[in-house]
Amino acid sequence: MSTTYTIGIDVGGTFTDFVAIDPDGATVIAKSLSTPEDQSIGVLAGLEELAARLDLSTAALLGRTERIVHGTTVATNAMLERKGAKVGLLTTAGHRDILEMREGLKPERYNLLMAPPEPLVPRALRRGVPERIAHDGTVAQPLDEAAVRREVEHLRERGVTSVAICFLHAYRNAAHEARAAEIVAEMMPEAYVSVSSAVLPQIKEYERLSTTVVNAAIGPVVKRYMQRLTGRLAEAGFDGPLFVILSHGGITQVADAIALAAGTCLSGPAGGIAGARACADLIGERNVIPFDMGGTSTEISLIADGRVALTSERGLAGERIALRSYDIHSIGAGGGSLASPDGTGSFTVGPRSAGAVPGPACYGQGGTEATVTDSNLVLGYLADDAFAGGRGTLDRAAAEAAIDDLAGKIGLDRIGTAVGIHRLINVKMADGIRLMTLRRGVDPRNFTIVAFGGAAGLHAAEVAREIGVTRVVVPTIASVLCAWGMLASDLRYEVARSRVGDSAALSDTALRALFDELEADARARLPDRFAERLRIERSAEMRYGEQIFEINVPLDGIDFAAPGLADAVVDRFHRRHEDLYTYSSPGQDVDLVNARVAVVGEVERGDAARPLAPATRPIAPVGARTIHTGGRFVEAPVFAFEAMAPGHRIDGPALIESETTTVALHAGDRVSVTAHGWLDIAVAPKVDVLAEADAPTQPAIAD
Repeated sequence: MSTTYTIGIDVGGTFTDFVAIDPDGATVIAKSLSTPEDQSIGVLAGLEELAARLDLSTAALLGRTERIVHGTTVATNAMLERKGAKVGLLTTAGHRDILEMREGLKPERYNLLMAPPEPLVPRALRRGVPERIAHDGTVAQPLDEAAVRREVEHLRERGVTSVAICFLHAYRNAAHEARAAEIVAEMMPEAYVSVSSAVLPQIKEYERLSTTVVNAAIGPVVKRYMQRLTGRLAEAGFDGPLFVILSHGGITQVADAIALAAGTCLSGPAGGIAGARACADLIGERNVIPFDMGGTSTEISLIADGRVALTSERGLAGERIALRSYDIHSIGAGGGSLASPDGTGSFTVGPRSAGAVPGPACYGQGGTEATVTDSNLVLGYLADDAFAGGRGTLDRAAAEAAIDDLAGKIGLDRIGTAVGIHRLINVKMADGIRLMTLRRGVDPRNFTIVAFGGAAGLHAAEVAREIGVTRVVVPTIASVLCAWGMLASDLRYEVARSRVGDSAALSDTALRALFDELEADARARLPDRFAERLRIERSAEMRYGEQIFEINVPLDGIDFAAPGLADAVVDRFHRRHEDLYTYSSPGQDVDLVNARVAVVGEVERGDAARPLAPATRPIAPVGARTIHTGGRFVEAPVFAFEAMAPGHRIDGPALIESETTTVALHAGDRVSVTAHGWLDIAVAPKVDVLAEADAPTQPAIAD
């Protein structure tokens, strides 16, 4: 029988990553440059490379592929670049300015000169329709269908290609929205239609409206891309299921991803968090900081006690997206981050990036500004001939010229400037970890950093040292962990319903009926082939009566068939509030705002990673390179990542290289190798430069 594969694909800002895994956990990876003008071109090019590595034709590989899971930045790019569809909005008469008024607060509330944000839909395309659903779902004013037709004609005449529909209180009664959507489909059959009662059927008018409009803006873009991709995959020989990973870490079918396009805005990074959680399971660690440094940005999250935090407080490009997503903090800090003078005699690094084109100066594609990658080359952490596993070279002269240009503007020499870039980006990323931990009452020193992304290995140990973390784990598949993590993700459908009210007035029977109804709705969306392998996750968003915000309360472990259900849910809220804010108020009224059920269809998968045989001989370096560490240049051995086996140990300073990533160790850092061949780094504590300069220049090597 021919070997079968599952394939994960993650499109990033600079590279597109590919992972193929067989049922025994054997893994093959590949990378290709991303093609922003049409990401499907880069996807097919990378699949050809992946097939070649397996000694197969592309058609043969795709013919043996059980499923493909895909993460894409199409939606993200469309939002950041404001290149979405031309959107028209139908809303309740008198309320078309909610989108512009937002929540009444400016992003910088004390900045009197700050210009108001530009709405995604201009006022002329925001059209009010006479209708009114009351807060309890009753019809206070029937829908004026003639007015709907007039306004749809107005939008059609002005070239609108996507229509958002959001009526007041439609989360309680969707009848008016459904009828308006039918009229739009009749009059504008080619238009994409985004309806709030399907996108986000819950309370809070601005969040619901904004999310619906974002969905309308990027829906046609996602639809076009998915149609191109599925067409090209079919032509290349793939006839299996294609899944898309969503921002909450679950995967879904292509049609559902198109309908809920706003759910793909954190598609790629969500794969990394899913991968980091799978890594945490394999190394037996419950508390992990996922640290994903790629070419354009760094994503940081938190896994505490084995659980990834979910949030509904996300935004993108200044727009509110209230769909649930992994709680990820993104920083404009990557290998392609540009270093620029700041006008004060110093410089900044990021958030501007060289991207895939032209890329860092050392890529030789026309870039002239200094980047983090250029500084790493000048400091010796990267080899001139080690780019893409030796299939390409890095232009040292171009990197030096870019660094020299910046150095001349700020009055430093070449090495001082390169060191400054390297240190500044490390401090910036360390601050990102502090934001995700210390500001939430979590001590990062009790966590392990799982470092991944193509650039993370060069910076992870120093970032950890900056915040006092003593353990960093770098998987062998670090540079493609987002793609790998997608294959560890399950099919997930979430449904929610607003039910605002004092929980004391909610009986066990009513609460049970509410969650049973949501579960039935979610189950109906799950494909039949997943029906036998599923789990149910229940949660509620709750608050004390006088609070203006809710907290998410996981309800796992509560027996919904047992008596005292309402009391158990309220007690869980008090405990969750205490965990988050160090206090609770059991005597206060508690409101249930939103009930939520996720139905998760578990995907059949083989082993996530293959354990390796223990080392039988000491590890030997494959070369040496002069690197900058401890305030000076020293000769450091270079080891091959793929030659590492359980039982090997290496003391820094040293470099460990694979085809797609390099890991830098500094004086005092020690690596041991896990059962899966991953690097387990014991990070030396932070010392000053003078003390560090006394460290030995040659590493101790042991088996």
